[in-house]
Amino acid sequence: MAWMTTTRWLTPDEMHAWRAFAQVNGPLLAALESDLTDHGLSLGDYEVLVLLSETTDHQMRMCDMSQHLGLSPSGLTRRLDGLVKAGYVERLPSTADRRVMLATITRIGLDTMARAVPDHVASVRLHLIDRLTPQQIEVLGTIFDNVGIGLGRTPAIP
Repeated sequence: MAWMTTTRWLTPDEMHAWRAFAQVNGPLLAALESDLTDHGLSLGDYEVLVLLSETTDHQMRMCDMSQHLGLSPSGLTRRLDGLVKAGYVERLPSTADRRVMLATITRIGLDTMARAVPDHVASVRLHLIDRLTPQQIEVLGTIFDNVGIGLGRTPAIP
């Protein structure tokens, strides 16, 4: 029972913050995902398409993508399988290094993502942004940058 005396317990304010996050995290992500279903995309699929669409040449090394998304190589393979089958993404060998595979967004993937973007942004606004003040939004960005840094992630780009 030594853990009872050595544990650094949460204060009431810390407990409230933690429980509020824990209670809203799942339902928020479920709502955002639900609003993408009309486009045949999951939130994870959408994240891949956005990531690839924002690169200069619309492609990324799969090892870099798995790290960016926080997925194992096999997890990324599973995530990409449906996108490849739908024609949204292609897996191509690198011309610079035959050992490297690239994930590339296709024209169909870009078009699908472009149709989904307005609905996704509206969903983010409805379920999160429009419920906060500008000051709360700024603090929330800082909070999640700091949490991400603690998890070894690069802060989000504004």
